[in-house]
Amino acid sequence: MVPVLLLVMIAIPIIEIGVFIEVGGWIGLWPTLTIVILTAIAGTTLLRLQGLATLFRAQENLSQGIFPIAEVFDGLCLLFAGALLLTPGFVTDAVGLLLFVPAVRAAVKGVIARHLRKSGKIHVKGFGESGPRPPEDAGFAKGPTIIDTDYEDITDTTDRR
Repeated sequence: MVPVLLLVMIAIPIIEIGVFIEVGGWIGLWPTLTIVILTAIAGTTLLRLQGLATLFRAQENLSQGIFPIAEVFDGLCLLFAGALLLTPGFVTDAVGLLLFVPAVRAAVKGVIARHLRKSGKIHVKGFGESGPRPPEDAGFAKGPTIIDTDYEDITDTTDRR
């Protein structure tokens, strides 16, 4: 994983520089810089609009007791798209704009889900009586789990004979 990440971190700037040189040669310096600035503005606007819509859908699902997994994934995609659009470059802008399209996000979600199912590398860890104990320095209280609550007894004690 580390070699792939290193390769990506080296390849993307080189590709962006090459595209900048080519586009700058075709249309000139100032139009190239204007396009880069306009895509950053468009990206922040799209991120705000679609991000708020996703947040409202997630709140609606939570109010109905449904975990908003699709909205969480969409939110992560939108966050990544916004970061790509704020990064100067035409290739990153193109990928960022594609992530704003719901059909593209659905396709990416399907690919990731298939990969996770096939690889079987999904791990869920929890803390509790049956699970492992948290590390001592994790800030959790030591000893048994205590849940402190308030309650009101609503049982009817009147005799209805």
